[in-house]
Formats: sequence, C-alpha cells, structure tokens
Amino acid sequence: MKIAKSLPRRFWAEVVLASLTGVLGVITPLWPDWIEAISGWDPDQHDGSVEWMIVCGLLLATIALFSVAAFEWRRAPSAATA
Repeated sequence: MKIAKSLPRRFWAEVVLASLTGVLGVITPLWPDWIEAISGWDPDQHDGSVEWMIVCGLLLATIALFSVAAFEWRRAPSAATA
C-alpha cells in the first residue's frame, strides 16, 4: 500500500525554487557569462569574482530551500493517518 502525503503548496514552491537555484548554481561555473548575456550587467569586468559569489549564494540558497522542504515533507501528515 502506497502512503501518499498531503503536501502544502509551500513545499512545492520550495522544491521548485531549490531546483532553480541549484541549476543556476551549476550553470554559472560552466557558463560564467550568462548573467552578462541576459542582463547586460558586468559588475566585475570579466574577472569572475562576482560569478563565484553568485555560485556560493545560489548553492547556499539551494541547501536552505531543500532543508526547509525536507522539514515540510516530514511535517506533512500521510494519507494513512489523515
């Protein structure tokens, strides 16, 4: 018997945002000029320091969002107990 969980919308928002920040965190070292290509903004004149700060920030956000989503997952009641 499969036990389904009743998960709030907040959980799904956290998972989507964590996935998005994770993907951007992985893309940034591979294609560091994506920020300049999309926005035209070049704060560090191509030395890469801002991109590495963005990578660190995105990966920290990914970890934080997945941690909060995991908390929501554990807290959600299962269908068997509801």
